[in-house]
Amino acid sequence: MARQLQPGPSPTSVLTARGVARGLRQLLPISLFVVPFGLAFGIAATEQGLGALQATVMSVLVFTAVAQFAALEFLTEPVAYVSLGLVVLALSARNIILGATLARWINPLPPGKRLLTLAFLTDANFSVAHSDLQRGETDLGPFLGGGIALWTAWVAGTALGAYGDLIGNAEAFGVSAAMPCFFAATVVGTLRSTSGLMVPVACAIAVSALTYPVLPTGWNIILAALVGGALSLLTNDK
Repeated sequence: MARQLQPGPSPTSVLTARGVARGLRQLLPISLFVVPFGLAFGIAATEQGLGALQATVMSVLVFTAVAQFAALEFLTEPVAYVSLGLVVLALSARNIILGATLARWINPLPPGKRLLTLAFLTDANFSVAHSDLQRGETDLGPFLGGGIALWTAWVAGTALGAYGDLIGNAEAFGVSAAMPCFFAATVVGTLRSTSGLMVPVACAIAVSALTYPVLPTGWNIILAALVGGALSLLTNDK
């Protein structure tokens, strides 16, 4: 029988300005690739009826690309607020897992610093910081600094897309295809990095497509997520 590993004691975590600066430098090159996605979101948001200021403030406060792109699909009258909330919750649920993984390092911080740090949680700065933390790093400054770099690029890209006619006719550049391409890339990347998800994803796609004509706005996505999640638990249960 395999021996069960017990979690070690929580480390004494710190949050330093030097660490924040290091995280900014570390993820600055990656953050440059976020700008085009922000640009696409800013254009798509204004084309869906949001004002330039509204789109920019949304990126400032929400800062979750997948959920923001999905939310645009619900910004039609009447707004399906319940469906919108459930879809955003489903798409952001992975942050619960990421936060739980970081808990032993984050929780020793004072509440204010803890909330500030988690406000900038993304997949990219989590991946970099978690590796360092597992090797014994106790400074969460790089995690926060990396998140700030990515957030700044996302907000800047959104503002560039939302304000001014910077690229002329957006349709000529295929901006309308940004949303489906973004989600397709996310799904393909997940399938490549995680084995055993092909069947759940295929079933979720089928459920979403088949129920689209008969369910209220967004509920086909929610049902597909529930079916795919349930199948994933069943097929990958060890």
